[in-house]
Amino acid sequence: MAPAGKANERAAADAAAWMFNVVTSVGIIIVNKALMATYGFSFATTLTGLHFATTTLMTVVLRCLGYVQTSHLPFSELLRFVFFANFSIVGMNVSLMWNSVGFYQIAKLSMIPVSCFLEVVLDKIRYSRDTKLSIAVVLLGVGVCTVTDVSVNARGFIAASIAVWSTSMQQYYVHFLQRKYSLSSFKLLGHTAPAQAASLLFLGPFLDYWLTKKRVDSYNYNIESMMFIILSCTIAVGTNLSQFICIGRFTAVSFQVLGHMKTILVLIMGFFFFGKEGLNLHVVLGMVIAVIGMIWYGNASSKPGGKERRSRSYSLPTTRQPKQRSLSESTQLDGKV
Repeated sequence: MAPAGKANERAAADAAAWMFNVVTSVGIIIVNKALMATYGFSFATTLTGLHFATTTLMTVVLRCLGYVQTSHLPFSELLRFVFFANFSIVGMNVSLMWNSVGFYQIAKLSMIPVSCFLEVVLDKIRYSRDTKLSIAVVLLGVGVCTVTDVSVNARGFIAASIAVWSTSMQQYYVHFLQRKYSLSSFKLLGHTAPAQAASLLFLGPFLDYWLTKKRVDSYNYNIESMMFIILSCTIAVGTNLSQFICIGRFTAVSFQVLGHMKTILVLIMGFFFFGKEGLNLHVVLGMVIAVIGMIWYGNASSKPGGKERRSRSYSLPTTRQPKQRSLSESTQLDGKV
């Protein structure tokens, strides 16, 4: 196939992966909002455990059908990933409870510079001036349309800091592990989902009781709420998989920058479904600035020198493989999703 054809095919696969993530992420936010606000199911950590349990079931079925081959991931790497991933989930839930919505949004925005810092230090990445400026424009736009009241206290700041760093490390490790061990998104998810499901389902009820003073086993389950829980778990399979696909194909920084498109879409859908009280010129201006920044980032980072390693001879070690495959080869299965 001609180079131009391969480039077009990869661009189409990237766009499909990104749209898959956007649709599933926005969908699960809407479903979870209805589940918690309408049906009072406020057990976020336990629900996340159910999400990973459903994802584990999907990976087991695919493995039994022969669509996912057996792979290797050292236990120490798995333990490190689950540590950061679970602290990310718990940290985000606690941060939302202890902080104002405005500071919570600021904490989420700060994941972009933290992810940039990790790539610069750990992967020796160098950003061009245009790439840096485009990231700043995205941060400005999302901040304008989402950050309202900003108040912070000591324990809220600590919770937000843990959430930001653990989430950034978890997303960095998704890309790192896929490259180092030549794992597709399906294979990596097959390793991590069972461990996260087990740990979150064990700790979730205790953590949720601490946060809400309600017991998950005392919740009044009915047909409607169970349907929303099942729908949430089903969509979560796509959300978890698409996150791994996107970070594997791109990087944690690109995932964070372009991920704020989901924030914009959630705002728009919220105004569409739940009323236009919060829709004003201030919010619209922020959305426009953010979208301009995202387009600028996509263009700037794709140019030569926009985002590259400082040393082209730098490579990650491989284990149990005589030759490491390229990222495009290791994610061929991802491109077919």
